[in-house]
Amino acid sequence: MSAFAIAAIFLGFYMLFCLIRVAAGPTVPDRVVGVDTINTLVVALMVLLGTFYKEVIFIDVAIVYALLSYIATLYIAKYLEGSPW
Repeated sequence: MSAFAIAAIFLGFYMLFCLIRVAAGPTVPDRVVGVDTINTLVVALMVLLGTFYKEVIFIDVAIVYALLSYIATLYIAKYLEGSPW
């Protein structure tokens, strides 16, 4: 087993734990943090796959996905805060 496969398996386990946190989170902010962590792990997995396959497109997509995830997290935080835009 290569180091890439082991790292991908660990990222998968971490995503599973975050998914459990999203399902069991008692409050909405707990769930938002779980989803944001899953998004971060997906970005890490995309970079890992880009490195493994030696394809730059995976890393480009990971950068765009990270940016969109960050913006979505900001919007959700503003919504949960209850303040006007």
